Amino acid sequence: MSRKALPLAFYRRDTETVARELLGMRLCRRLADGTLLSGRIVETEAYLGVRDPACHTFGGRHTPRTATMYAAGGVAYVYLIYGMHYCLNAVTRSEGEPEAVLIRAVAAEQGEALWREAFPRLKPAQWLSGPGRLCRALHIDKSHNGMPLRSDELWIEKGVTVGEEHVAAVARVGVDYAGEAAQWPLRFYIKGEPAVSRK
Repeated sequence: MSRKALPLAFYRRDTETVARELLGMRLCRRLADGTLLSGRIVETEAYLGVRDPACHTFGGRHTPRTATMYAAGGVAYVYLIYGMHYCLNAVTRSEGEPEAVLIRAVAAEQGEALWREAFPRLKPAQWLSGPGRLCRALHIDKSHNGMPLRSDELWIEKGVTVGEEHVAAVARVGVDYAGEAAQWPLRFYIKGEPAVSRK
């Protein structure tokens, strides 16, 4: 268990609050060879469970895919989209309250050599921008689904505090199917941060 990781109590709160307060925190990933990769979280999206038409557990949906969301907050929910991209979420609230925060973008800190080789055509601000590329850069896949966010392999630790005046709250991305819920201002990002994804 990482001794620097955020306490479980951080996640077991209102999901919108967790999504806002994850901004500025440091997402860390230790590879099998000991290489440490890290970056500051600069963009998140909140998904509000059974009452949120954009959420995988809307209406109480409970499938093998969504089972992890029903765990107590503080574990990773990782799923595949479009058959090719993984997405990392932090499960929130208490057991049986299936809500989560999608980590949409991270500003690179530790791992430059690896990412420069992996993404030779991209600018550093793009290396971990967007949930799919973020998971690719951090080598996060389905094997991390359900993993505690306090493990030695994957964890989130305290970074910098981002004042409310520096946080934007806008509609989420890619959830047009959710009707009015698509316009709920549950996507949060740090204003002026170049690593924020643009779609």
